[in-house]
Amino acid sequence: MLPRDPVILLSYVNTKLRDRDASLAIFCEEEDADESALCAALAEIGYRYDAEQNRFV
Repeated sequence: MLPRDPVILLSYVNTKLRDRDASLAIFCEEEDADESALCAALAEIGYRYDAEQNRFV
């Protein structure tokens, strides 16, 4: 289960993207998460996924 707090979620996702997953799609598959909902939640605090960097910036 993913963290509900958006700041903690950001930290969790970026850590997993850095250490484990080669892309956001793979992260979502591993975590059984909805990619669009995840992106929307992090957009609310001003972050977007950068595929080139493989992290939310």
